Amino acid sequence: MSKKRLNTDPDAGGHFGPYGGMFVPETLMAPLLDLNKAYRAARKDRSFQNELRAYLRDFVGRPTPLYFAERMSREVGGMRVYLKREDLCHTGAHKINNSLGQALLARRMGKQRIIAETGAGQHGVATATVAAMFGMSCVIYMGKVDMERQALNVFRMRSLGAEVVPVTAGQQTLKEAISEAMRDWVTNVRNTHYILGSALGAHPYPRMVRDFQSIIGQETKRQIKRIVGRLPDYLVACVGGGSNSIGLFHPFLNDTRVQMIGVEAGGLGRGMGRHAARFDGGRLGILQGTKTYVLQDRNGQIQLTHSVSAGLDYAAIGPEHCLLRDLKRAEYGRVCDTEAVAAFDALGEWEGILPALETAHAIAYVVREKKRWRKSDIMVINLSGRGDKDVQQVAAWKAQQTNKSGKKGGAS
Repeated sequence: MSKKRLNTDPDAGGHFGPYGGMFVPETLMAPLLDLNKAYRAARKDRSFQNELRAYLRDFVGRPTPLYFAERMSREVGGMRVYLKREDLCHTGAHKINNSLGQALLARRMGKQRIIAETGAGQHGVATATVAAMFGMSCVIYMGKVDMERQALNVFRMRSLGAEVVPVTAGQQTLKEAISEAMRDWVTNVRNTHYILGSALGAHPYPRMVRDFQSIIGQETKRQIKRIVGRLPDYLVACVGGGSNSIGLFHPFLNDTRVQMIGVEAGGLGRGMGRHAARFDGGRLGILQGTKTYVLQDRNGQIQLTHSVSAGLDYAAIGPEHCLLRDLKRAEYGRVCDTEAVAAFDALGEWEGILPALETAHAIAYVVREKKRWRKSDIMVINLSGRGDKDVQQVAAWKAQQTNKSGKKGGAS
């Protein structure tokens, strides 16, 4: 008797079990329903899928390599560690897989204006890139704090012809940027498509983004079978909203021997406003259109978050991740700022690869937990982006730590 296959597709209302849904103002219901209808048709349209595959191949540079990290493997106890090189995608991260898919969908719907939010800047760069390629106007909303710590990506977006709008409300990071993008969409819905960058928000975004990012796991499955003759024992990826991780995980859902690990931002430690680990301090709530785990106080007020990584600095997590956790199909850990920066340096020294600070959280988790792994294990880590954008941020962080140490030493 065959085992029942795990199906995590949302229902007609966009619910992943008790999570997800469409919790938005009345003015956004019609555009979301139109988007869902258009996406469902595009999924079944062979010409749309063929065009998407062609652009992924010829413009993005897919398939990305699956690289054996030999020195890192030795450093974590001798198991075989492979890196899925999404950092080698055009624009430097996995984000373009989704931006490209949604831009094609926007063109199909007759929308000529693109808006997006961005935290670390990689989604903004990817969206600005595809908008330029298709001749669409583009506006990117970005928190003022994130603009300062990701100045290189702000310059890249503007060089690609996008207007980058600083958001000065609240914490001035990703959550506020999403809110501003949603306000724009409500006002300009007739000619505008909102390319949401992660597997969160109202239906159909969590499923749509997951589907566009699932190319990561599909390629990984084919590549690892060809290289080692079997599936991996572990998949590891960082989790902000959750697009790179769900893209890697989803094609493996029914391969039950493959263990999946998502890594959240532990920031400065436990306590309100000190981290962005939704599964370790959050509770069920609704934020920006979806029901999910949210960092909030007892009165439902959204907490401040913190991470050295702008891309993980968000108060909610994608709803499908909540379901995977409930089903015990995936587990989730956390890594602090100090560990992430150390992993940023370590991978550079071991493999000649500077990872994005987001990815560095996944690297750090594997290093910290090295006693857990057996020498016979095979692991794939999703290297979701490259670290060029984070070099100045890491340098500033190290200088700050040195100043703190100096002050402590002087005081003693």
